[in-house]
Amino acid sequence: MKTLRDAEIGDTVKIVKLHGEGAVKRRIMDMGITKGISVYVRKVAPLGDPVEVTVRGYELSLRKADAEMIEIE
Repeated sequence: MKTLRDAEIGDTVKIVKLHGEGAVKRRIMDMGITKGISVYVRKVAPLGDPVEVTVRGYELSLRKADAEMIEIE
């Protein structure tokens, strides 16, 4: 299983599945990250946290723990 945390800078990836439960999963979905959407990885901080992505036309920073809950292809 490859997650958004594993994506390289400059990759455009497709969301396959969101892991997690309840409020955490709901928060990720509220940010616009849903199954089937394309996400472009813009930057990754030197220590890997946070990850900056472009999704649905806006920039978003995700914590490493949140990025690991997002399965990609």
